[in-house]
Amino acid sequence: MLTRKDFLKSGVALTAAATMAGGTPARAAAKKKFTLAWTIYVGWMPWPWAAEKGIVKKWADKYGIEIDVVEVNDYSTSINQYTSGMFDALTITNMDTLAVPAVGGVDSTSIITGDYSNGNDAVILKNKTKFEDIKGQNVNIVQYSVSQYLLDRGLQMHGLTERDIKIVNTSDADMAAAYLTSDVTAVVTWNPIVEQIDAYPTAHNVFNSSQIPGEILDLVIVNTKTLEANPEFAKALCGIWYETLGIMLADTPDAKAAQTEMGKLSGTDYAGFASQLKTTHLFSDPAVAAEFTKGSQLIATMDHVRQFLFAWGMLGQGATSPDVVGIEFPGGHVLGDPKNVQFRFNADYMAMAAAKTL
Repeated sequence: MLTRKDFLKSGVALTAAATMAGGTPARAAAKKKFTLAWTIYVGWMPWPWAAEKGIVKKWADKYGIEIDVVEVNDYSTSINQYTSGMFDALTITNMDTLAVPAVGGVDSTSIITGDYSNGNDAVILKNKTKFEDIKGQNVNIVQYSVSQYLLDRGLQMHGLTERDIKIVNTSDADMAAAYLTSDVTAVVTWNPIVEQIDAYPTAHNVFNSSQIPGEILDLVIVNTKTLEANPEFAKALCGIWYETLGIMLADTPDAKAAQTEMGKLSGTDYAGFASQLKTTHLFSDPAVAAEFTKGSQLIATMDHVRQFLFAWGMLGQGATSPDVVGIEFPGGHVLGDPKNVQFRFNADYMAMAAAKTL
């Protein structure tokens, strides 16, 4: 089965040395060869499949460039390598973009809002049926990951705080086995571990990411200097993405074949891949993706994210408030320091895909 071990969505474990650089990034030189790094995750498997099927080359050729789609075996490593300048673009979550490259002073722009977790992440209690029953319990969790963000949001929404529970840092590789021990009564984890634990009659899924839709986002980010000098790279990436989604999500034999091959590429089969797609909300329509990216919900989500990261010391040493890093949204709204914008959301290329002007 596909696991998230290789794409641990953890901020603090990935913290880069912060060298804050304020203002608009200097323009980089135009170039012809680019790299996109990806790691195994249901919402990112279209990339290697598109490379295998020639879709990447087709769109790169259209713009007279070359794009190398590179698998990195470990999610944490991919983020650190992108932050160090090894890759031009990266598949990554919204939380980790802020926690690592942005905090590390690497200005990045999200050009594709790809999907959000819609049940892949969950709080599971043993022999208890209500979220409020978590009070007073030890909670096994991968600390500082999106699991902790999910837990934090659940506690907020139920009038509790993390002072009401005790976190027990547990590896994702050990989570399913830990649940079977008598002293573990509450876990927060992700698929396919969620499905595995949910199969036990004692397990009760009391809160999951479908209850905070649109908050745990998977993106494609591009180094902002590279993007400004080479907009054709972003156009090609969006062309690749939406052509591939159009094939894999259609109600056709070709779609089933594509999902089967993506499942194999990720270490599972068609049934396993299809099951995880059900709890992953893919923005298949670029117009919808663009509107979501321009909407007020994204601003509210990123405010939750930055407040969470600040509370847990994940915005860099010496950060005195969540405003230390600026996040810019379409239309020019900025959360945080407008003189230190290091994370930008751009809906333009998705809008071009929707208008078929790529």
